[in-house]
Amino acid sequence: MPKFRMRRKSREQRDAFPSAASDISVSPSDSLEIRHHHKINTPHDSAQDLSDRLSNMAVHTSKGRSNEQQVLHRKSSLRTGHMVRSPPPPVPSDVLVVGAGPTGLMLTSHLIRFGINAEIIDNRSERTATGRADGLQPKTIETLKQMRIADRIMLKGVKVNDIRLWMSGQNEPLQRIAKETMYPPEALDCLDPFLLLAHQGFVEDLLLKDMMERGVDVHRNVTFVDYYKSNGPDKNIEVLCKSAYSDDKKIFAASYLVGCDGAHSNVRKSMGARMVGSSYDQIWGVIDGEIETDFPDIYSKTVIHNKEAGTMIVLPRERGMTRLHIELSPQLRDVASREKLSQEFVINIAREIFEPYQLRFQHIEWFGRYQIGQKISSKFQDDEGRVFLVGDATHTQSPNASQGMNSAVHDAVNLAWKLNLTIRGLAKPCLLKTYEQERRQVAEDMLGFDYEHTNTFSSGDLKALSDDFQRSARFTSGYGADLPPNVLNVQEKGSIRGLLRAGSFPPPAKVTRHFDSNPVDIQLDIPLLGQFRIYYFVKNLEQVKPFMEELSAHALSYTSVLGKLTYAANASYTLQPPIAALSDEFTRPERYTTVSGMFTFALVLEMNAADFELDQLPKLWRNSRYTVYADDVAHLDTRCMSCTDKWLGGLRGSEVGIVILRPDGYVGTVGRFIGRSPDSGAKATKWLDDYFDGKLQTTKALSHTGADQKPKRSCCLDSELVSNFFGHELHRNFTRGVARFRFWQACIPLLKRASGRTSYDHIAEHKFSNVQTLVVTRTRFSKPMNLER
Repeated sequence: MPKFRMRRKSREQRDAFPSAASDISVSPSDSLEIRHHHKINTPHDSAQDLSDRLSNMAVHTSKGRSNEQQVLHRKSSLRTGHMVRSPPPPVPSDVLVVGAGPTGLMLTSHLIRFGINAEIIDNRSERTATGRADGLQPKTIETLKQMRIADRIMLKGVKVNDIRLWMSGQNEPLQRIAKETMYPPEALDCLDPFLLLAHQGFVEDLLLKDMMERGVDVHRNVTFVDYYKSNGPDKNIEVLCKSAYSDDKKIFAASYLVGCDGAHSNVRKSMGARMVGSSYDQIWGVIDGEIETDFPDIYSKTVIHNKEAGTMIVLPRERGMTRLHIELSPQLRDVASREKLSQEFVINIAREIFEPYQLRFQHIEWFGRYQIGQKISSKFQDDEGRVFLVGDATHTQSPNASQGMNSAVHDAVNLAWKLNLTIRGLAKPCLLKTYEQERRQVAEDMLGFDYEHTNTFSSGDLKALSDDFQRSARFTSGYGADLPPNVLNVQEKGSIRGLLRAGSFPPPAKVTRHFDSNPVDIQLDIPLLGQFRIYYFVKNLEQVKPFMEELSAHALSYTSVLGKLTYAANASYTLQPPIAALSDEFTRPERYTTVSGMFTFALVLEMNAADFELDQLPKLWRNSRYTVYADDVAHLDTRCMSCTDKWLGGLRGSEVGIVILRPDGYVGTVGRFIGRSPDSGAKATKWLDDYFDGKLQTTKALSHTGADQKPKRSCCLDSELVSNFFGHELHRNFTRGVARFRFWQACIPLLKRASGRTSYDHIAEHKFSNVQTLVVTRTRFSKPMNLER
């Protein structure tokens, strides 16, 4: 079961407050040698002697230290006025992300949540302030809800529920010819059937705050130059960067490099990939601002086609603003320069399209131009699987259908959980290879749609455009971004009842959460924590009790694939836990990994919640009390269907359905078993083991954590009191620089009393800079946590 740790201050914050007291770390190694800071102030030492001593100390003290400890130690060791200062070697991270747009921030936010040591650089001095992408599709909203951060942006954005089409000709006045629902219920089953128009900067700010709550910030004003693969045993990637405002150089080191640096990606160029596709004659201008007009449909997504002047898209924006996309004549391609296609020139074309309605700008916040094109990168990752491209670095398209940012952030979600399991040693090499296979398929589908959609826009055939909107609603919403069959997406024969398909997203469904009797959306209730979700659907528990007991014992066994993966994952998450934010105190993500850090086990019973109690359930679900549901609120569903009927097409007799959802929310596979059959238990357990054995592993993970060796002590992290008290109070008191001796006096005895039940093996007190510091070391993990609870 992963316990969440409070992240230390960001590197920039530590630079601002370099005192050793501003950092505390728990070593992920089995032992940590604790030393005082080395201060070198002997004037008789030569520069070479000092340099040698520094090198020796760096080698000696780096063993068993985390990355932050090594940085902190170097800083404190170099505080002297009598030495020659040499630049320290780069401290390697797990992942270095280039580009702090929505794509890079989404990737980094997920990695940090999973407990991966990730850094992110950007050549800008601040987040996006104006312009760029602005539309969040329904699936992106759902993903933000699964991250528990959607509420922060829902209040800021403008919800667009319909599309309105206007047309005018030489002898025809401008008039509305159609009004269509954006996402009609017969075409799309979702909870948020609208386009949320919010500035890209809001999305970046949302993700930045989530990262900063976990102690990580962006390295600003840093420009990527090139990368080199090390020949050393660690095979790190060294990344050469320079300051955006000077020639100062800086080197980062990481196990993996991810380019999220946009359509003109320098990482892509360094990797030797190229963009393949075409650009077209269509040139568009875009303006954000406050307008004054008597046009009636300014608060909907409106497409206006003037047969003489061209086409324009009107989008309402936050803070009372409006965005206008104005098509410019193809004849202008020879004069498509910043001087010719000026802001005033584009505004005059917009006024022509608006006639006879008036258009006046009270304020213009941003103006830009773009040329339509559909291009895709020749490769999404390097041959060794150590460098990846994400988002606009892999595919570009027109912004007319609000697809670019939405597709890009789901590229990031897809890659994040695969990197997490790979870095932890829990994944076989084939897992990372599925990134390009899956996201290339989505990108190619999107470019094909964009090509047809853009041509329909330019043709002026609004009837065809209306049909196109309806036909493509599922795809544009994000729910239609289906993945191809592979080791992760396995469609079983005989399971094609209901709406679930391998490689697709599940539709929304309502159930009653048993422990508090609350009706919840089953696809949202369990957050994205980097874990697989396994749902067991049962019609009548008493009829299949022996079958369910066998499934429970299988999941808790030390010999099954599920049990071994649980063992390895719990060991990994104990030594390198997810990084918590103070907001987690309210969302309680640890509820969903009470048994395993790799799996959340959920039970859905076609019974009324009042008709069964938790103590009647097999042990697996007694230990997973927060994910036991009653399927008894069909009247609250979007289509008045029960979850079992909607997802599985119902269960027959003693049939039991098992649904595996991947960590990114896609359906992995669906299985059906006859609960009363004497050999059904063996078939079901083998089916589960076969699915996970094809892509995950345990041996490498256990060697990483040391859990395959004889431990100092058998231990497991099951003390919420210690976790909450220590983690939160440490963050509030220590990292803010107000730690006091009384706090440690109260904290240390509590931890000492609990040390027999936690993975904290040694507690020691040291004084750095006259501030009392608590140092905690961990023992190796000996067995799966909570399997015996």
